Amino acid sequence: MLQINFIRENREEVVQRLAVKNFDGEEIIGRIIQLDEIKRETQKKLDDSLAEANAIAREIGGLYKEGKTAEANILKEKTAGLKLQSKEFSSLLEETSHQLDEWLVQVPNLPHASVKPGKSAEDNELVQEWGDIPQLAGNASPHWELAAAYDIIDFDLGSKVTGAGFPFYKGQGAKLQRALINFFLDEALKAGYTEIQPPLFVNEDSAFGTGQLPDKDGQMYAIGLDKLYAIPTAEVPITNIYRDLILKTSELPEKTVAYSSCFRREAGSYGKDVRGLNRLHQFDKVEIVHIAHPDNSYEELEKMRQHVAMLLEKLGLPYRILRLCGGDMSFTAALTYDFEVFSAAQKRWLEVSSVSNFESFQSNRMKLRFRDEGGKTRLLHTLNGSALALPRVVAALLENNQSESGVIIPKSLIHYTGFEIITK
Repeated sequence: MLQINFIRENREEVVQRLAVKNFDGEEIIGRIIQLDEIKRETQKKLDDSLAEANAIAREIGGLYKEGKTAEANILKEKTAGLKLQSKEFSSLLEETSHQLDEWLVQVPNLPHASVKPGKSAEDNELVQEWGDIPQLAGNASPHWELAAAYDIIDFDLGSKVTGAGFPFYKGQGAKLQRALINFFLDEALKAGYTEIQPPLFVNEDSAFGTGQLPDKDGQMYAIGLDKLYAIPTAEVPITNIYRDLILKTSELPEKTVAYSSCFRREAGSYGKDVRGLNRLHQFDKVEIVHIAHPDNSYEELEKMRQHVAMLLEKLGLPYRILRLCGGDMSFTAALTYDFEVFSAAQKRWLEVSSVSNFESFQSNRMKLRFRDEGGKTRLLHTLNGSALALPRVVAALLENNQSESGVIIPKSLIHYTGFEIITK
């Protein structure tokens, strides 16, 4: 959520930067500023009314001591009127604050200055490529056929037991999943991250804090009776660890890593591009989260980008990094890099990670702050990234490494899998 002071003092800049995200902010920003003015005026009237009532109360006490009961009683009638007035101001203040919050949560985060305008993924900016595209034989199979041939992933069984998008991993497929999770976690620990094992469900305050509510309400699995939400990513519980905290600058940056299952309804997803592992409702992911000083957050973003690149290079997966344009960015992000790996059998790029800086957007919702050298509390910056999401990584590994004798396991994973090749 944007800070109201920044909106009030930089109205034109806010509207212009929102336009990069294809968000027409002229009317909504005007309404927010109007409500803020009403709120501040009402707060002043309430403060003045309370201050006057307190001053009269002290005066009444003095009159009673002097025996001037009649005069005191006249002033008591005046304080009764002030109390009623204060109650009306207080009610108006509460109503205005609620309306202001309702408008504020509709405004997306401002994009970083480097973010270019654009309408869709076609307008994203290529910033880096690595690796050679594998050249497969003409009879190469997509991963869903390989999964069935080697009996390592069962999509039909998942549909029977739960529904589409909830596969079973079996035998060497299950062990490959576990190997990737342990590999990603161990590499994060080597890089100085603290491992956390979070809960898989969060409350409404947590979902609001990281921006899933109200923006992505329809994409989340909800337990209505208990008012809990299945997490779409470990970002949500991990970042909310710091909600309502004031951190010391000596503690920054906070770097945490977590493995979790993730749950996404992915409403409206269908067609050939979501076949097999390309899009699931439940999947495994290792997430990295940074809590950073505002002056250093983009340095931290670069470190996260390098970390994800290192993982893909160790797996031998050709990748490219895209800086997302305004029209393809999330509601909460200020700058996002997407990592895509090339799927040789499908002959297409698959997104496997997004690494984002949210600046103070989430921190403002969560009241996550630090105390600067002058003793003033300021909002911290939050960042997160997938390091990595498993489904499309597995899809690319299976397709790119297929051979006549089986699927070859990358050298970096053999220590974890205990086998060098997936065979029938």
